[in-house]
Amino acid sequence: MKISARNQLKGKVVSIETGSVNAIIHLDIGGGNVISSTVSIESVKELDLAVGKEAYAIIKATSVMVGVE
Repeated sequence: MKISARNQLKGKVVSIETGSVNAIIHLDIGGGNVISSTVSIESVKELDLAVGKEAYAIIKATSVMVGVE
């Protein structure tokens, strides 16, 4: 897989919460960090995502916001 996005985090699928149209994928990227992503049900099927399978979180953004209380 070759893509232009520089922020690629390899991890393992730890859960998939399936809704009527979308699914929330939880990806354990190590160090106690889990990234969540909302994808279509069709994408889950096309990527053959399943708990325990390795996958990448690919982050493409032009800005990152930071906030405090």
